[in-house]
Amino acid sequence: MENQNTYNYKVVRQFAVMTVIWGIVGMLVGVIIAAQLVWPQLNFDMPWLSYGRLRPLHTNAVIFAFGGSALFATSYYAVQRTCQVRLFSDRLAAFTFWGWTVIILLAAITLPLGLTSGKEYAELEWPIDILIAVVWVSYAVVFFGTIVKRQVKHIYVANWFFGAFIITVAVLHIVNSAALPVGLFKSYSVYAGTIDAMVQWWYGHNAVGFFLTAGFLGIMYYFIPKQVGAPIYSYRLSVVHFWALISTYMWAGPHHLQFTALPDWAQSLGMIFSLILIAPSWGGMINGIMTLSGAWHKLRSDPILKFLIVSLSFYGMSTFEGPMMSIKTVNALSHYTDWTIGHVHSGALGWVGLVSIGAIYFLIPKVFGKSEMYSTRLIETHFWVATIGIVLYIVAMWIAGVMQGLMWRAVNDDGTLTYSFVEALNAMYPYYIVRLLGGLLYLSGMFIMAYNVWKTIAGSKPAADAIPQTA
Repeated sequence: MENQNTYNYKVVRQFAVMTVIWGIVGMLVGVIIAAQLVWPQLNFDMPWLSYGRLRPLHTNAVIFAFGGSALFATSYYAVQRTCQVRLFSDRLAAFTFWGWTVIILLAAITLPLGLTSGKEYAELEWPIDILIAVVWVSYAVVFFGTIVKRQVKHIYVANWFFGAFIITVAVLHIVNSAALPVGLFKSYSVYAGTIDAMVQWWYGHNAVGFFLTAGFLGIMYYFIPKQVGAPIYSYRLSVVHFWALISTYMWAGPHHLQFTALPDWAQSLGMIFSLILIAPSWGGMINGIMTLSGAWHKLRSDPILKFLIVSLSFYGMSTFEGPMMSIKTVNALSHYTDWTIGHVHSGALGWVGLVSIGAIYFLIPKVFGKSEMYSTRLIETHFWVATIGIVLYIVAMWIAGVMQGLMWRAVNDDGTLTYSFVEALNAMYPYYIVRLLGGLLYLSGMFIMAYNVWKTIAGSKPAADAIPQTA
């Protein structure tokens, strides 16, 4: 057991290892449903293996199981190191780990059974929603309690991003999941019609904005300077980045509802704030990449740095593409097509996935008492396999999506549709095969990582270092 005067690395180890495990599980389900789009018979006529049930399992597993575990691990590690104190409560931290694990297992059982509220990224039914709220509030108590008892006056900017992500996700989850239970496994939203759609996409896009952006920017602001061995390029820019991002992201949700029953002014508001978001997003990307000033040569020999820096490139690309797709004339082409799927995975695989993987590679040796990962060459291999997989995936979806949009709105001289839906679907077939190949490559990278992590921690002793003078 670790001495009470040291950091609590136990919960960091637990979440770090589960990040890798849940990554494999979530991405495996993604590959299965990608294969089902090529070969529909792969559902074996079983309802719990159908695309409609496995798809929410995939999104929940990669966002909340893989991404969530990465955020717990990195935030618990970074807040202790930057505040130079142990976590506020070891018992509450342990509760967040076991509580989060139970939530994930409940999701893995209920979603294939078809027990769902039908709200995207918020499909879990009301008893699980309550458990999520309890675990999340406990997480907030541990995190902010640690900040309150910090030994240094300054609150490092990574903790601002982690803190904003924790508070906002709690508000989003509780408001959007408000429901009237009509049984143990069924409830109905307290909102109706267009209001329900608006609240859902206020939640849905801010789950992207805070869970998948602000939280992972906290990772970026801690782990890139640590891996480079230099301070962040501009601390002033990081603070401007923080306030600009959190004050504008909250208003972008309506861009998911262009050309719907949502009032036109609300659609336009979502579009305008989406375009404004380019500025803080690119400010953050530039801040992270420019931290390498004077140390660009490290990219040649440091594969962990490759993960972290290339993730920022995908962050910049995704945060340009998203606002462009929110413009109504572009949205008229892109909406409901595979272009959107390409955009989502550019951010999910390229930004969230790569920055998480890089941070976990950084963390594992530190919290398991090793000097470095078992194999640097395997990290390098993982980087290239994952990057090639991402490129195949998103390029295939971009081409397929634009083609879909053009085929759907092509009309003959007499006003009839030029192509049937089935003809458009048939044209997607080769791109779905390429998408499957890209997903397989990305998944195989996770297996490489799992082997590397297992070899690193095998036989090692837990790290229990004394609190240093600097973070």
